[in-house]
Amino acid sequence: MSNHFTDPSGGLSPYGWTESLDQAFAEHREAGLEPARIARVDRGLCDAITGSGPVRAALALPHASDPLLTPCTGDWAALRPGREPRLVALLPRRSTIVRSSASRTSHGQVLAANVDTVVIAVPLSAPLDAAKLERLLAIAWDSAARPLIVLTKADLATDAAAAHAEASALAPGVDVLVTSAATGENLDVLTALLSGGTTVLLGSSGAGKSSLANALLGDERLAVGEVRAQDGKGRHTTVRRELVPLPGGGVLIDTPGLRAISLYDAADGLEQVFAEIEDLARHCRFGDCAHDAEPGCAVQAAIRAGELPERRLASYRKLQRENAWAAARTDARLRGERTEQQKAITRHLRATYRFRDRQS
Repeated sequence: MSNHFTDPSGGLSPYGWTESLDQAFAEHREAGLEPARIARVDRGLCDAITGSGPVRAALALPHASDPLLTPCTGDWAALRPGREPRLVALLPRRSTIVRSSASRTSHGQVLAANVDTVVIAVPLSAPLDAAKLERLLAIAWDSAARPLIVLTKADLATDAAAAHAEASALAPGVDVLVTSAATGENLDVLTALLSGGTTVLLGSSGAGKSSLANALLGDERLAVGEVRAQDGKGRHTTVRRELVPLPGGGVLIDTPGLRAISLYDAADGLEQVFAEIEDLARHCRFGDCAHDAEPGCAVQAAIRAGELPERRLASYRKLQRENAWAAARTDARLRGERTEQQKAITRHLRATYRFRDRQS
């Protein structure tokens, strides 16, 4: 942000309002609209933050059949003020956290928008699930935000150092931090890392996201549930995504625990997560190497040499297949929508011609 930027929104800078956003909003301001950031969406209404404070507003945006285009927590929007405030437009997003919809349709679901840091919460009270962490990392990298792995519940860990080493090996280039909301371990470090930007918490139920969020907020603002001892899983104490300001600056978006973590058009994220396999593949003898039994396969050579775990290649293949399946379903849906649009145009033209014929 420019040092000379004066916030004309009346107080949205703590929520991430910048000079570039202000410039993008110019035409909306000329139309008598006000900027607002969506804190929570609930059944056609939303809680939004404006320069003059929070408002409850209706969503009056043009209907979109694609959930990727619907408003979500973190969006910047144009608000028409009045007795019944209405959000009438969204500003372009600079990052989006997207997964396949829980219904397993061909649509994607946006979990949060305009995020700077994705905190992936991994509990040390249970063995680290490498495959689940790789999925979350793919979603995080693909969002255009910065991933950060936070190992929670260090007070319940049997070997926090080993878990830290394992997570670091799975996520080269990503910071890994061991924390405990109960003891306060490394919470000051985490607070400094998150200061000034928008952070979203991702993880499974029972990962300790709400406890971590409360520790960062300095207040028991978010509900915390019990975790089952037999499997380490918890209840969905967070039932919807919500944006709240952090005391040290910046904002935090807490999300419900993710039971289904399905990829949606995350090819770039997969390339980042499995960068070592992508690099090895460039040295295979054949450009279309499937990394099975082809001669000159650099990936298989690395596995034989003990440089690449076979589990890592299996996970890479599984996530690639899943992502390709989601992309194929999306392509088929888009083709179907274009076909329906063309049919509607054809029906309209035929009706027009029949009307003209009757008039002649």
